[in-house]
Amino acid sequence: VQLQASGGGLVQAGGSLRLSCAGSGRDFGSRAVGWFRRAPGKEREFVAVVSWNGGIKSYEDPVKGRFTISRDNAKNTVYLQMNFLKPEDTAVYYCATRRLIADWGSEEELKYDYWGQGTLVTVSS
Repeated sequence: VQLQASGGGLVQAGGSLRLSCAGSGRDFGSRAVGWFRRAPGKEREFVAVVSWNGGIKSYEDPVKGRFTISRDNAKNTVYLQMNFLKPEDTAVYYCATRRLIADWGSEEELKYDYWGQGTLVTVSS
């Protein structure tokens, strides 16, 4: 399984970005996908996760109501729509998936087996 994250960039506070995670390989559409981020000087943290069929979603508290995770299995792509961005959202964003099939996903970084390369989001004040 290979993942390619894209869509990052520079945006002003209050603006929006949509990140994409394109997956390839066996059974991508049957795997949960999570988004994580690493801010400068901090450890990587969970952002959001979507189950293999899109039916279950979970978010970290700071992004609830502002970020929306979704997926299009016909395109093998998972999205992270980020609205009302804040300077503290500045980070490298990573998508990840697990070996398990038909899984709802996890908020724990160590439970993910495959990672994309990351895409940088910079929010200016």
